[in-house]
Amino acid sequence: MADLQLLAASGSETAARIASGNVSAGEVLDFWLERAAGDPLNGYLWHADAEAARTGVSADGGALSGVPLAIKDIFCTEGVPTTAASKILGGYVPPYTATSVARTAAAGLPMLGKTNMDEFAMGSSNENSAYGPCLNPWDAERVPGGSSGGSAAVVAGGLAPWALGTDTGGSIRQPAGFCGIVGLKPTYGAISRFGMIAFASSLDQCGPLTRDVTDAALLLGILQGRDEMDSTSVGIEGGVSAPSAERLDGMTFGVPRGLIGEGMEAGVLARFEETLIRICELGGEIVDIELPHAGHAISAYYVLAPAEASTNLSRYDGVRYGLRASDEDLLSMYEVTREEGFGPEVKRRIMLGTYALSSGYYDAYYGRAQRVRTRIVEDFDKAFGLVDFVVTPTSPTVAFKLGEKTTDPWSMYLSDIFTVPISLAGVPAISIPAGLAEPDGGGPELPVGFQIAAPAFGEQKLLEASYALEQAIGFDGSPGLEGGSP
Repeated sequence: MADLQLLAASGSETAARIASGNVSAGEVLDFWLERAAGDPLNGYLWHADAEAARTGVSADGGALSGVPLAIKDIFCTEGVPTTAASKILGGYVPPYTATSVARTAAAGLPMLGKTNMDEFAMGSSNENSAYGPCLNPWDAERVPGGSSGGSAAVVAGGLAPWALGTDTGGSIRQPAGFCGIVGLKPTYGAISRFGMIAFASSLDQCGPLTRDVTDAALLLGILQGRDEMDSTSVGIEGGVSAPSAERLDGMTFGVPRGLIGEGMEAGVLARFEETLIRICELGGEIVDIELPHAGHAISAYYVLAPAEASTNLSRYDGVRYGLRASDEDLLSMYEVTREEGFGPEVKRRIMLGTYALSSGYYDAYYGRAQRVRTRIVEDFDKAFGLVDFVVTPTSPTVAFKLGEKTTDPWSMYLSDIFTVPISLAGVPAISIPAGLAEPDGGGPELPVGFQIAAPAFGEQKLLEASYALEQAIGFDGSPGLEGGSP
């Protein structure tokens, strides 16, 4: 019974039990280490050593001390393998720790392990991992979303109480939606990026994946803040506290109808409309708005992000660290190492980005994409002058089957049609579970995510609204919390 209680408890509930003496921090850690070790989802790429993990338990970190954490394998961790799910970083052990991980460790949250992901965070399904795909705990034949699929799957599957992920174009929110948990992408600059292996530096952002909104707020409170090691970090003025709102009176929610409808599964649209009704029942007001340039966001994103990736990934050449596949001569070492070390999706994006940045094409592609991004920022600024929040489904479909979209990259990219515009705008957004829906064409009911975006650094108000709505929806359906294996 005690084990089942721990399995079903949120991070905040577990911390309260530790503080009350109901259970010891060591017992909590042992329980979760055992759960993680039995991972049937390929959610973990590395498991913490029990003795080493216990050193984090003794830290006097405060109210959440003793609640262990799963960490996406894109965060550098001193003395621990960090691969970004790529062969080119096979065997790499960083000499330093990412600020986000250091802050959670200082708060007394021991690391359970490093989670699976799309290689260098490039993907929407976790199928681009060099170490095999992670499986969705709701249906092992389906993807958990990406790129933070491992972090989402281990939380939903009862293999970790909460986790860290990263979001560049939707990589926290989309897997959270597919796995039926909460995923928060903070404002760009709210959390330090130091020690996060870079994909697209103007977009990458750390954030929490949790079972409920309260846990998301508590983790964000630990993670946010200025960091002298990251000049883009500013933190959240006034910090973040646990939300408590019960109603949405006086709050306005903008619905970009021009972006919603085409290509959406019927069940996803039904859960979205039902959630809008709940907002009204709680006293909120629904307002139709326009985001006229959001329809161009995917096209702009897949110029801008690959362009930045082309630059960031040029450092992986076999010279300094990671894989070295040839010693014949310098050029051969570069070519063979990158050919053998990078997977197909990473190569595709490097080539796209390099082409977009090449002389003669820079203005036609990269320059134009930057201008579209500016228009999208202006669209959101205008929208937030009219409403408090912008709401959409998190994804146009529920989790799709493994292999279903791997041969059609554009179809895969469209999974992020609702998340990418928000990433380009740099504003915070959260995905909360809105219920279950059958996929078009039939199959088991699967989670549907509801996305709420707020103005820059409006995290506290976003969390309050999300909490009130979460309580009203009352979603209760994590497949890994019934005991035993997911």
